[in-house]
Amino acid sequence: MSFFTIRKWVHARLHPAAGINAGMNRTVLTINSGSSSLKASLFRTDGTRCNFRYEHIGHGFLRDHAQAFDQLMKDIGDDAPDAVGHRFVHGGDVTDQARLIDAAEFARLESIAHLAPLHMSGNILGVFLCRERFNVPQVACFDTAFHVTMPELAKRLPIPQNLNMHRYGFHGINYAHVARSLPEILGEAASGRIVVAHLGSGASLCLLEKLQSIDTSMGYTPAGGIPMGTRSGDLDPGVMLELAKRYTTDELADMVYHQMGLIALSSGEDSEMLALIESKSAAACFAVAYFCRQVRATIGAFAAKAGGIDALVFTGGIGEHSPSIRAKICGPLEFLGFRLDTHANQDNETMLGARGSKPILNLAADEEKAIGMLVCQLLS
Repeated sequence: MSFFTIRKWVHARLHPAAGINAGMNRTVLTINSGSSSLKASLFRTDGTRCNFRYEHIGHGFLRDHAQAFDQLMKDIGDDAPDAVGHRFVHGGDVTDQARLIDAAEFARLESIAHLAPLHMSGNILGVFLCRERFNVPQVACFDTAFHVTMPELAKRLPIPQNLNMHRYGFHGINYAHVARSLPEILGEAASGRIVVAHLGSGASLCLLEKLQSIDTSMGYTPAGGIPMGTRSGDLDPGVMLELAKRYTTDELADMVYHQMGLIALSSGEDSEMLALIESKSAAACFAVAYFCRQVRATIGAFAAKAGGIDALVFTGGIGEHSPSIRAKICGPLEFLGFRLDTHANQDNETMLGARGSKPILNLAADEEKAIGMLVCQLLS
């Protein structure tokens, strides 16, 4: 067991989780398998919560998600949940927030795994391993479900409709968590036009109105939108056509999901934002500047679509913990009414706006808690 894992386990043991939903009437293990991380939480009926965090998978202690899941099973020990909830990045065309994973649902999830290969293989692996370990109900919770409220203008792709493809949107479990948190912080203003920037190894932005998704930067797959650690985000289709002439389908798929984005923009230096920020190389600085410029561009686009923005929210690993990235993003946004308080930003406080600024918030992602609530709602 790594020191990092032990530290997280002990910390969670000694600090019961605050605000756990009263509806959690059973012990629930939640599994959140990301593109480069595995996060899990065990919620007990007494309100305590144990967190397990395995990050930088493939870049150090853990070589892949299979090894991370193996470590999780060891770290859980004799703690047996009454149910397991899994984050599934892609739910396909279903609009349910959560579904019981029976044989038919498992087969359906396998059939759409190609739509998000960086994530879905890990999501499915988690179900398989938990089924071997625990004889309890397993529930799939879908990132795409939050975006079913998007209007047709946001969903449609400018391609022939008989292809049956449209924009789905992702990171929805965390966007739903943020939307539930906003009324307590902003009051009635929470129903306004709010841009939420979920920035991490995978990154996207979402435009909320009346706490519902109206638009989002990702599209048919989690490879679109703004640049990410190893994904390019949106590209000229002509680029993909040219690359398709040079590479096989498998080679191109590997490039799309593993060789683009920050790793390409930094000329191969790193895909991790923290490493790029700390680096003094010209390539790293270029990658960081490019990323922030594209985030700003998306915020500006949402402002134009909505006729203005009333608040801005940062979340996700980069969004929550990187003052310099937030500063680079917000610096040119004063024309929209956003200005950071330098000290609040540096201290990663919840309210980041300077006096006279529209609200700028820093909200911690907690997909695990959201999954736990969905599991209990479904099984009840």
